[in-house]
Amino acid sequence: MGLPPNHVWRMRLRGVNAYLVDADVLTLVDAGTPWDADRIRTRIEDVGHDVADIDRVLLTHYDLDHVGTLGKLDLDADVYLAAPDADYFRRTQSPPLTNHKGLFQRLTGLLLSEPTFPVHTVDDGQRIGPFVAHHTPGHTPGHTAYVHDEYDVAFVGDLVRTIDGELHPSPWVLSYSLRDVKRSIRKLADNVPETEVLAVGHGNPVRANGGIALRQLADRL
Repeated sequence: MGLPPNHVWRMRLRGVNAYLVDADVLTLVDAGTPWDADRIRTRIEDVGHDVADIDRVLLTHYDLDHVGTLGKLDLDADVYLAAPDADYFRRTQSPPLTNHKGLFQRLTGLLLSEPTFPVHTVDDGQRIGPFVAHHTPGHTPGHTAYVHDEYDVAFVGDLVRTIDGELHPSPWVLSYSLRDVKRSIRKLADNVPETEVLAVGHGNPVRANGGIALRQLADRL
């Protein structure tokens, strides 16, 4: 299903969203579970493209349901992910056993293949084509939102989610730090007050007044 201005498509996968963006180059934002490769190929073909057309992948964070298909799509694309999540994905560093979410990532990481492609580390405020990266740690230490100003869309990963039409923060049980989640929501709300669409990882995107909805959530926290 397309999102305004019809250059952004949501892909409903196994309990998670990924997004395809027809920007300066065809960009995939997040990549679903290890069992979503066929669904992603089909969704991309449905909008007139092919997996081979993807030149960029922006990953909001390292989790099984956001990086899972990358080893199965046979992409020739630049992949971007912030540290330390990028190190977890590369397997040059392991998620901490001292954190409940880190332990979960260690276990689910057994279902992922080590990437055979380079993963570029993303800095806070970095511009990647028309996207600007905003570090939003809390759900994971390297969680990052990507904002496309021209399209008026913020891809916010799992920082927030929608449930029955309402915006909610990433819950403690799925996050490294709920305190950091709340701090990141406030920071992002300050940075994207005029954004129209919040493209969330779980639930339906906020299609109108997304920046306002995020500000309202931040004020409630």
